[in-house]
Amino acid sequence: MNWETILAAAWSALNSPAGIAAAAGLMLWLLNRLYAARPAWRSYEGTIISAVKLAEKQIPDSTPSAGLARLDAALRLVLAAYEQANGRRASPQVAADLKEGIQLTHARLEAEGAL
Repeated sequence: MNWETILAAAWSALNSPAGIAAAAGLMLWLLNRLYAARPAWRSYEGTIISAVKLAEKQIPDSTPSAGLARLDAALRLVLAAYEQANGRRASPQVAADLKEGIQLTHARLEAEGAL
């Protein structure tokens, strides 16, 4: 057996209906794995939006470091909701992920003019 024979057999197997179905199944499985690997903050997006809007209302623009204070207030609200939902405190990695989600959501809401 040489390489040409092996490659010809592999090519004919992949070009069969079963090979095409297996390749399509593999692609669907990979896409589902990629879709499932979404950030943790996506499940708390509604809470994040509410926390960002509440922090915007509570902390006036004249406050020193208003942006940092708003981020902190929103993060405290989201972490409290996380604790209530899961019954445990958020790990530092989850807290950092939620903080990133707050920043991204705030930027999106500000760009849309929803704040």
